Amino acid sequence: MISYIRGTLAEKNEDSAVVEAHGVGYQIFVPVPVLSELPPLGESVKIYTYFSVREDGMSLFGFLSRQDLAMFKQLIGINGIGPKSALGILSALRPDVLRMAVASGDAKTISRAPGVGPKTAQRIILDLKDKIRPEDVLAGGLEESLAVPEEISGVGQAGKEAVEALTALGYSAAEAAGAVKKVKITEEMTAEDVLKGALRHLAFL
Repeated sequence: MISYIRGTLAEKNEDSAVVEAHGVGYQIFVPVPVLSELPPLGESVKIYTYFSVREDGMSLFGFLSRQDLAMFKQLIGINGIGPKSALGILSALRPDVLRMAVASGDAKTISRAPGVGPKTAQRIILDLKDKIRPEDVLAGGLEESLAVPEEISGVGQAGKEAVEALTALGYSAAEAAGAVKKVKITEEMTAEDVLKGALRHLAFL
């Protein structure tokens, strides 16, 4: 299995990028938001990949963090969702937004993705709710590690409680997660402090 590819970014297409490594150009299908996060052509890039082998061919799907690749793998593990469908979902909903929607049971947000109706959205929530933690969203794409630093854990807990409070107030999971991520959370802040900061970004105060 190809875990990741590091090389020179050679091309950017509508739904893929080409990375040249050791004289070979690898076409890697990526979510639309990832295309805007890639460096300029000619610069070095590292993309974490999933190698899909199907009857109609072989394809590489890629992400800029292990955490987002793990989200992709969780999606394709759901019955009825293949790699292309999962890529479409992650093109419409950034991985952190999807994680928060699953954790809070926000089927409406998930249904915004193309080809995802209410039943599919509920199935995604049902299958993934025990595998996704809301604090993963607030890590902001931090790569997975065997040991999470204590200061990150503390920030995550305060942020998680703030997100839960915002959703209880009627905000969608996406709105709540987005507002909390805009707050510069420090180790000393409580969930109430984070909540107040998030509400300011939501123009509530």
